Amino acid sequence: MVIVHLSGGIGNQMFQYAAGRALAHINGVALKLDVTSFGRTRGNATQRQYALGAFDIAGVFAAPEEIERLKDGEGKLVRLAKLLAGRRSRVREKHYHFDPEVLKFRGDAYLDGYWQSERYFVDIEDIIRREFTIRVEPDELNRKMAETIGGMESVSIHFRRGDYVSNPVVSRAIGTLPLEYYSAAVERLRAHVAHPHFFVFSDDVPWVKENLRIGCPVTFVDHNGPDKAYEDLRLMSSCRHHIIANSSFGWWGAWLAKNPAKTVIAPLKWFARKDVDTRDLIPEKWIRI
Repeated sequence: MVIVHLSGGIGNQMFQYAAGRALAHINGVALKLDVTSFGRTRGNATQRQYALGAFDIAGVFAAPEEIERLKDGEGKLVRLAKLLAGRRSRVREKHYHFDPEVLKFRGDAYLDGYWQSERYFVDIEDIIRREFTIRVEPDELNRKMAETIGGMESVSIHFRRGDYVSNPVVSRAIGTLPLEYYSAAVERLRAHVAHPHFFVFSDDVPWVKENLRIGCPVTFVDHNGPDKAYEDLRLMSSCRHHIIANSSFGWWGAWLAKNPAKTVIAPLKWFARKDVDTRDLIPEKWIRI
């Protein structure tokens, strides 16, 4: 059995699920989900909720006793015995970039980390794409928006603000992207795409309306709200090209897009901190600026 600890927003949960799904697939065992972090507030952390219920995923919720056992919670003597025998079940993320040793782990495992690289799950890409299919049909408004997106050279452009602005701890660690990044990304994309139409996705659409000036047709997608983030994700992935923020949500919107000729532009600077290695975060075919 593989249990993966889920935390953060929908994009983070998708990365965590995908890594756990890959390890479970390699080992030929069931995947279970630890959702005990949701509904609890710790320090300055943004409170999150389980967000994968809209997808056609394979994992089921882990029982409390299963979580406790694989987190090495049986007691000091059992943990010591495992250590002396060279066995362990809790696999903590050592660093941000890809760790190939994780996929070599055999036996029961509890994955604890963010796992933000497609290298963890690229070998089962078809499975991940299928399981991240949204189970419910779009409502009329989202269906019409998808038709509009499909009828032109659509470009999703994602602005992530929220706790990147309001939470001092998150702001210092990650931070928002400057408008200069978006201006440069638009110009770069216009070199690849004729007559682009931009579809703006953001957790702060009013701010984007006030500040975005790109000289191209723009549609602001603001009808879904946080409770239907999966609908925005579906619309984003329907676009032909993508400009993403330093956000796992935008990353997945671009990654799930099916257009084989898509242009994806991502920020070179993902974190405000300088001590995080993001070399495995962005797929090779995407453009970083």
